Amino acid sequence: MELFFQYMVAGITYGAIYSIVAIGFNIIYNTTGIINFAQGEFVMLGGMIAVTLNNFMPLPSAILATVLITMIIGALIEMIFIRWLVNPSVLRMIIITIGISIIIREAALHIWDEKVRALPYFTGTEVTSILFFGAHISPQVLWVIGICSVVVVLLNLFFNFTMRGRQMRACASNRNSARLCGINAKNMVTLSFVLSAGIGALAGCVISPITYVHYDSGAPLAIKGFTVAIFGGLGNSMAAVVAGLILGILESFSI
Repeated sequence: MELFFQYMVAGITYGAIYSIVAIGFNIIYNTTGIINFAQGEFVMLGGMIAVTLNNFMPLPSAILATVLITMIIGALIEMIFIRWLVNPSVLRMIIITIGISIIIREAALHIWDEKVRALPYFTGTEVTSILFFGAHISPQVLWVIGICSVVVVLLNLFFNFTMRGRQMRACASNRNSARLCGINAKNMVTLSFVLSAGIGALAGCVISPITYVHYDSGAPLAIKGFTVAIFGGLGNSMAAVVAGLILGILESFSI
C-alpha cells in the first residue's frame, strides 16, 4: 500500500503538470480555434528565465518577473507571426506554431546551452517530505497541485463570468460575428497568447524544482499537454484536469 500511494502521488503530480500545459492549449483554442504547438516552449522559457533571474533577485520576484517577460514574448509572437495572417487554414497555423517552437528552442540553446537547470524548492529541500499513508510527498508537489487548482478555478471564472472572457469565447465561436458586435478580434487573440504564455511560464517555474529544465524540455510537455487537451475535449479546462490526472496516474503505474 505504501508503494501504491507513492505511485499515486507521483501520477497526480505529473497529471497536474500536464493539465497546466493543456490549459494553455485551451486558452488559445477558446479564442482562435487553433492549436499552439509552441505552448511547451513557454513552459521551458518560464523555467529557464526564472533560474537566470533568481541569481540576481529573490525567488518570488524572479517568478513574477519571469511571468511578465514570458507574457511579453507571447504577445510579440502573436503580433509578428499570427496577426498578419488572413483566414489561415488549420494546417497552416499548426505548421507556423511548430516553426515558432523550433525557433524558441534553438534560441534557448544558444542562450542557455545544454545544461540542465532547476529552481530551488519553494519550501523545504529535496530531502524534506510529508508522510501520507506511508508515501513521502515533497512540499513542492503541493505547490504544483495547489497552483494548478487555482489556475483552473480562476480561468473558469474568467471565461464564464467576465466580459473579456466572453469576448474571447465569442471570437473562437464566430470571429466575423464577434467583429460585428464591436469586439476587436485581433486584440482578443493577442490576449489569449499573453495569458497562455503567462500560465505556461508559471507552470515552468513551479515544476522546475521537480523535473528540472533545459532547452529541449518544452517539446515533450507540449506532446503530453496536447494529448490531455484532446482527451479532455479542446476548450474544456475542467475536463483537461481530469484527463491530465488520468494520464499521469496511468503513466506512473505503467512504469
